[in-house]
Amino acid sequence: MPLSEQEQRLLDEMERHLMRNDADVVSAPREGQSLSYRNIVYGTILVLAGIAGLIVGVSTSLIIVGVLAFVVMVAGVVLAVTPTKGVSGRARAASTPTRKTAPPSSTSFMDRMNDRWDKRQDGR
Repeated sequence: MPLSEQEQRLLDEMERHLMRNDADVVSAPREGQSLSYRNIVYGTILVLAGIAGLIVGVSTSLIIVGVLAFVVMVAGVVLAVTPTKGVSGRARAASTPTRKTAPPSSTSFMDRMNDRWDKRQDGR
């Protein structure tokens, strides 16, 4: 069911107010962090090795082997879903053109983000 015009205006106003006053509550995904293909492959290998170890532990009735295999599986999943901190320095230098950095401004980061959000919402 679509919102009425008044409800839509009220929702937009609430969103603007939230972004101005509580911008840390409404946070965007962090830039520069993405899943690594290498970590996904290594994590998958660890999970498969853990499954194999779990089967060996169950078939030989050795509980410690099963527990260790389970720990290896959990470590593989954690490794696979952990985001990287960004592109390595060598790849970043090759992929991004050099540009001059702007001098540090006196406004805070959140103030700049709020200004950008307001400009985007106003259609500028």
